[in-house]
Amino acid sequence: MTSYRPVNAAIRSLDVLAAVNKFKGRASVGEIHRETAIDKATIVRMLETLMHAGYVFRDADQPYYEVTGKTLLLCSGFDRHRAVGRIVAPIMAAFRNDIGWPSDVAIFDRDAMLVVETSREAGPMLVNRHPGYRAPILATSLGLAYLAFADAMEREVVLAREAGDPAAWNNMARDREEAERTFTGIRVRGYATMHPEYSRIEYNRQISTIGVPILIDGTAIAAMNVLFLKSALPVETAISTLLPGLKESAAQVVVALAAGTR
Repeated sequence: MTSYRPVNAAIRSLDVLAAVNKFKGRASVGEIHRETAIDKATIVRMLETLMHAGYVFRDADQPYYEVTGKTLLLCSGFDRHRAVGRIVAPIMAAFRNDIGWPSDVAIFDRDAMLVVETSREAGPMLVNRHPGYRAPILATSLGLAYLAFADAMEREVVLAREAGDPAAWNNMARDREEAERTFTGIRVRGYATMHPEYSRIEYNRQISTIGVPILIDGTAIAAMNVLFLKSALPVETAISTLLPGLKESAAQVVVALAAGTR
């Protein structure tokens, strides 16, 4: 529990900075508005505040705002995801070589799944993500697979928090019977799939994912997914052909993490 009420202006400033960063460090007011739903006048005020603090500057020739090198100071003390990423990278590379499709490994980070390593590469799939990307919990196979096998108390805290977010994939957080059915099904099957609305928004329905938990003593410590083009692999075919290798790779990740391999 916090001692004081949150400073909403500070939260909005951070939301604006996060939005600029999401657009590869360069965004217009309109793009930030679509990402955050903050009104444009407030966005401009927040951007000017961030400019004054040295975290953002405005392009002199175009209506774009860009992050500065000073933003690197905000994450200079956080390297947990880098350490885990170094450990799992060889396993993910081998998995991609075997199946031809990219994958991500993510850890839970309060209100999102933080991608610590990815085998995605630039190409026609247009699915680039970088380590540090924060994936919505109830929208993604990473988040659903993790949460289904998480501690029940942790799951309840997440559902209570996500219930206040109006996104379609958070409907289950507002209907606990639906949530329990969903998570029970994931535990029985051993995997989760991407929410269809997230597929529509992020990938124009062209891409889906299968996600599995990375387990120690039956409890999730992270999650791993595999991405595929739905036009190339119907979901059922993807499950039958990709899931065994995905589970095996997740098991290898557990061994590597336990050994602390670098």
